[in-house]
Amino acid sequence: MTTAPKVTIVIPIYNEEGILRSSVLDLVDRMKRFGFEYELVLAENGSRDGTVAICEELSVRFPQVKHFSVGMPGHGNYGQALRKGILDAAGEYVFCDEIDLCDTDFYERALKVLEAHEADLVIGSKLAAGAEDERPLLRHAGSLVINGMLRVALGFKGTDTHGLKAFRRDALLPVARSCIVDKDLFASEFVIRAERAGVSSKEIPVRVMEKRAPSIGLMRRVPNVLKNLAKLVIAIRVKG
Repeated sequence: MTTAPKVTIVIPIYNEEGILRSSVLDLVDRMKRFGFEYELVLAENGSRDGTVAICEELSVRFPQVKHFSVGMPGHGNYGQALRKGILDAAGEYVFCDEIDLCDTDFYERALKVLEAHEADLVIGSKLAAGAEDERPLLRHAGSLVINGMLRVALGFKGTDTHGLKAFRRDALLPVARSCIVDKDLFASEFVIRAERAGVSSKEIPVRVMEKRAPSIGLMRRVPNVLKNLAKLVIAIRVKG
């Protein structure tokens, strides 16, 4: 890559050897239609399978693919990986995606919003009107519960915080730097702090479906989510 990329795509990955190679190959192929320079950052965190080796293979094959690792093997930390990917991004615009989505339709729609200066942050909502959430019922219900908790505890006004996002890097870097929680709730804190800071945002409905079972089970996430939610309430509601 000889020029600064227009877009940085950040994808946190944890134990994804089953779909990583095919997902990246497909994404690289579909990105050709955009015609701009981009970097794809694979933010590996704690994998114990062949994920890191596949990242290295892909970064050799494709100059636009980069990767880094954070955390201890066996201890996935989605939020830590996503935060580092955002802070290290070189693109004017940053897209946050999931390896089992790689939603270029969202990229196209979000970029139109950003380039038209309609918003500095675009959130792909799987719960907004018009969205199609084709995940198992338990995961859909979990998203509804978390959203309800964020509304009650922190006054969140939107419908979704986790998953697809696109934003103008310079406008959101201070927000990313101010975030204090990690793992699953980093994405929620990022969106809520942006909302409270007056960052212009827009939700657009997306379709999500599960390509594979979650790399970390839903019930294993609950204790950490509750702990970080309490930490977030104190940080935002009490300390401001």
